[in-house]
Amino acid sequence: MHKLGRGHRDKLQQFMAITGANEKIALQSLKASDWHLEGAFDYFYSQPQLKTSYTDSRHLEELYNRYKDPYVDMIMADGITVLCNDIQVDPQDIVMLVLSWHMKAGTMCEFSKKEFIEGLQSLGIDSLEKFREKIPYMRSELKDEQKFREIYNFAFNWAKEKGQKSLALDTAIGMWQLLFAERQWPLVDHWCQFLQARHNKAISRDTWSQLLEFAKTVGPNLTDYDAEGAWPYLIDEFVEYLNENGIIQNAQFSDSSLKR
Repeated sequence: MHKLGRGHRDKLQQFMAITGANEKIALQSLKASDWHLEGAFDYFYSQPQLKTSYTDSRHLEELYNRYKDPYVDMIMADGITVLCNDIQVDPQDIVMLVLSWHMKAGTMCEFSKKEFIEGLQSLGIDSLEKFREKIPYMRSELKDEQKFREIYNFAFNWAKEKGQKSLALDTAIGMWQLLFAERQWPLVDHWCQFLQARHNKAISRDTWSQLLEFAKTVGPNLTDYDAEGAWPYLIDEFVEYLNENGIIQNAQFSDSSLKR
């Protein structure tokens, strides 16, 4: 490390602190990205052999056993609460959704042993210290447009009840408020109020996925909304609701929405 300039040394130390990687792997990732930290993170997390090469399977087993339910071989809601206390994160924090996405969790508020251990391996986590250090990185992933889309789409299956094709309305509203708090869609509150007033039914996968496209492509003043477009009927009804109630005419929105 002594041959590196101060700027490169600082990036190396920062990379190692966030990822938990050793110096050799940190150097490899930074050099592969021409010393751009964000590129180095992307390189590192896209290479499974780098992430799993230094996690200790015994430590992973110990972590799993710490949170495992006493009656079933899974981590359930109580164990997740203990985990959240350990890593100093509120259970309602969106970072827990990002963590569940990394674990490819099938259901909200539970992790199988396979999901938990393989998810931590993919993140290079085998201790609580590394867990806490990784939280800023997981939070930063929400700013990546492609990852946000993947996390958004993952959330539908993750949040719905087992055996159901649709997502309960109250759950969908809670998830939208959580997700769009990150991406700042100005119409999210109006959307939720519209659903409670006019729809009051479960949300289909098509509506869930298309709403993100609507929020990304149609500005909050609806000037680029195409009534002949192939939007789900519920989104078309939402636009009518906004116009009928004079919400668009009476509101001043900044046209930033999700177009970042």
